[in-house]
Amino acid sequence: MPMSTANLTPDQLEAFGRELDAIRARVVADLGERDADYINKVIRAQRGLEAAGRGLLFLGFLPPAWAGGVAALALSKILDNMEIGHNVMHGQYDWMKDPRLNGQAFEWDTACPGDQWRHSHNYMHHTHTNVVGKDRDIGYGILRMSEDQPWHPYYLGNPLYAALLATFFQYGVALHDLETERIVAGETSWREKREMLGDIWRKVRGQTLKDYVLFPVLSGPSLPLVLAGNATANLARNLWSFTIIFCGHFPDGTHEFTEEEEANETRGQWYYRQLLGSANLTGGKLFHILSGNLSHQIEHHLFPDLPAHRYAEISVEVREICERYGIPYNAGPLHRQFGSVVRKIVKLAVPPLPGRGRSATERDDDAQPQELAAAA
Repeated sequence: MPMSTANLTPDQLEAFGRELDAIRARVVADLGERDADYINKVIRAQRGLEAAGRGLLFLGFLPPAWAGGVAALALSKILDNMEIGHNVMHGQYDWMKDPRLNGQAFEWDTACPGDQWRHSHNYMHHTHTNVVGKDRDIGYGILRMSEDQPWHPYYLGNPLYAALLATFFQYGVALHDLETERIVAGETSWREKREMLGDIWRKVRGQTLKDYVLFPVLSGPSLPLVLAGNATANLARNLWSFTIIFCGHFPDGTHEFTEEEEANETRGQWYYRQLLGSANLTGGKLFHILSGNLSHQIEHHLFPDLPAHRYAEISVEVREICERYGIPYNAGPLHRQFGSVVRKIVKLAVPPLPGRGRSATERDDDAQPQELAAAA
């Protein structure tokens, strides 16, 4: 990683890595009742909010009940996805030996099958964080989110694609691992993706029947109101998840990397790349819980298998280490980080200035605009 680590000597990088390893080892040694109590408390809160939300929606003919039901159900879905599902599937609570919290078997309330997420996110994204050409979270195969991605007219729709992805985020995540742009380019085929498509269909079918058939029908005369309430709760969860995730990866100051820079990384270099490719969000305790503590995206990328509620306290030490080594620590409030993400989406929609970025003709193996449009 010669360009990215130009300001640190190899010895400094290794010392940096050892300090972060020491933090991880200390937390692992301290895991116990405190962590188990925390996740169990969050699970109880999530289940209570879901029960309250669905119950209030059955009384949706009363406007306050409908509004309260939507809010409670949306919060339950956010907790299920962010603080429970995402973190449990990272193996953060495997040490408890609780079958409910088995990271390799956990399933969550969203369209993406758990096994698929464990591959596309836990392995591909966290191994190749912000490596253009390997980390498909850079743009999700739909958006241009880096100047190193070649530009072509398709990307003029970047803002529209981002809005659609935010609205239907759970489905965008579900389709993420299909690599539809490679299918359109002829590099793979729908036949090869048949098993994955079957898994996605079964998961989407189950989620759709639950939220848009079963509970609305059970509500009897309140069916239209329950249907609308469930759709609104899912929309709120999608918009929130999109916002938190994009603010953790794409605001001003985050870096992308080449495959050459990633090659032959040492442990210290891997930590360094994770840190430069991530950004934090500042806020209060409730905000951090509702973000799944992905508001501490830097610490999450450094220690993805540590219980996320520990990130706040870890972040104090990580920041101090970064200051000593002269490494930028990207953190800011939600409005500022999200504003910079929106600016980046708009900026990268237009052709790069001469001498910056690459055009679509600069690589023969790049997908053509019509191929990307079909993939989207």
